[in-house]
Amino acid sequence: MTARAADRTRYNRATAHLDAPIAIVDLDAFDANADDLVRRAGGKPVRVASKSVRCRALLERVLARPGFAGIMSFTLAESLWLARAGFDDVLLAYPSADRSAFAELAADPKLAAAVTVMVDDHAQLELIDASRAGGREEIRVCLELDTSLRMLGGRVRIGALRSPLRSPAHLAELARSVARRPGFRLVGLMAYEGHVAGVGDALAGRPLRSRAI
Repeated sequence: MTARAADRTRYNRATAHLDAPIAIVDLDAFDANADDLVRRAGGKPVRVASKSVRCRALLERVLARPGFAGIMSFTLAESLWLARAGFDDVLLAYPSADRSAFAELAADPKLAAAVTVMVDDHAQLELIDASRAGGREEIRVCLELDTSLRMLGGRVRIGALRSPLRSPAHLAELARSVARRPGFRLVGLMAYEGHVAGVGDALAGRPLRSRAI
């Protein structure tokens, strides 16, 4: 019996008394994966992506381990929910247009201290201010820089089109706007090298692709 088949047998036995649908997590494997992430991070703190770990108890478990710090969340509404649940470092991964959630954020000092929103355009600052509904809390802002690979004068682009901020000059201009604007505080910068992340460079049976990468 293979290791995977043995695991399946063990899981089936452990959940035989439960009605489907169910989801299970092998906590030994979960903890081992967490340890390996910390090892590969080489001393840098690991921020957990909540869109990949859709269980609050597991988020609490992994963030209690050395080497982990903070959550990268999926939506602004989820960010507020996590902050209300006690998570005090929540980075929203994407710009949002959720006006009601921005109103909640701007009105609650606990939420405003815990949640950082993503911005990549001046218009998003305008939307946030228009959504405040009287809330005066300072909004923490992170800017996202597009780091996709551009070649041949920009005619060829490899990687996700994550942000319209495509140069240091564009980034600096928006950063100055945030810094000058009352009610906002610039606290971070994010970039995602999608053309590199998750792309293998030693693919079994694909030597030409591996060489190209």
